[in-house]
Amino acid sequence: MIRLILLTDFTEAFAHNLLRGILEYSKSREPWVVCRMPPSYKHTYGISGVLKWAKKWEADAIIAQFNDDDDVEQFRRQGIVALAQDFKSCFSVIPNITSEYKLTGRMAADFFLQKGFKHFAFYGYEDVVWSAERCLGFRNRIIEKGYGDNFHEYQKQPLESLWFYEPQPLVDWIKRLPRPVGLMACDDTQGNKIIEVCRVLGIKIPEEIAVLGVDNDEIICGLSNPPLSSVNLNIVKGGYEAAALIDRLVQNRNMPYEDVIIHPTTIIERISTDIYATNNPAVLTALKYIHQNLANKINVEDVVRQVPLSRRLLEIRFRQVVGKSVYQYVLDLRMERFSQLLLAGNEPISDLAMEVGLSDCKNLARQFKLWKGCTPIEYRMQNRVK
Repeated sequence: MIRLILLTDFTEAFAHNLLRGILEYSKSREPWVVCRMPPSYKHTYGISGVLKWAKKWEADAIIAQFNDDDDVEQFRRQGIVALAQDFKSCFSVIPNITSEYKLTGRMAADFFLQKGFKHFAFYGYEDVVWSAERCLGFRNRIIEKGYGDNFHEYQKQPLESLWFYEPQPLVDWIKRLPRPVGLMACDDTQGNKIIEVCRVLGIKIPEEIAVLGVDNDEIICGLSNPPLSSVNLNIVKGGYEAAALIDRLVQNRNMPYEDVIIHPTTIIERISTDIYATNNPAVLTALKYIHQNLANKINVEDVVRQVPLSRRLLEIRFRQVVGKSVYQYVLDLRMERFSQLLLAGNEPISDLAMEVGLSDCKNLARQFKLWKGCTPIEYRMQNRVK
């Protein structure tokens, strides 16, 4: 039996999903005992107080939001396996539970670019690695696409003041943003904050500012008004892999280790980004028709019939706004929705494909592999706990 201390913020879904993964790992083994320790305990008693409790409780391991100046090696010296849940920075002396932050930023940029946005913004925390790297990935992708001069960022809030912020500087920054703008927040909490500030200012979301968060915390996203779109991360699988690493290190504390990497999987779209940044009425009509009829057997000619343009002229204008052909846009959108369904349930792959209009099941595996780099079965297995 492994006794684990989980020292993290349980007010957010990240910790709960991490714990779900740990539970999933322990199901086929002897039960684990988990002590859920709030961050306030470390704030009150310091890292030495946490260690004292861990020794008294006979803990085998700890996963914690450590500060940069915490002496994390003292756990190892006391025979306790320690993993760091990214808080401000990564550690070099113990394993980290971290993520592909730059890739997450690139995904967000591509999401907004696909919607035709020409102006972009990022809102995050000050001196926090995961916020800074998400911003870097987002900004670099925007620069690659030729919109570097249209990028705006605000990263001035300390992480310690998570629930409190100085409103006027943020308000001034939001007021100066060009419209329409695609805004990526470093996480769902910050995305929720942007939506609330915009509501007070009378700024329309998503018409003027489209807002995208990260973590897909369904409670935070659902409490936002309008509901917040978010980049989904495979946190449950990360918890499973963290538990497996702890199990190995408990058996052999001198074995080499690697960080646990939590991967972004897809973007869950809600009302906060349900907009297309174009003034071209024909392209807007085409986009709305595609999204409303995705599950039907629509083709390019069906889309053309919705607008007073020839196929050639619509294709030209559509590519100018969206950056790809009508056919490719429909296929990419279907693949994105299909990939979401693959991870949401256990229904047969052929049934899920039909739900998004992918009726050519014979070529589905080949098409999906070109798009995601793996087959639908492999994608489902890679992004779920074993």
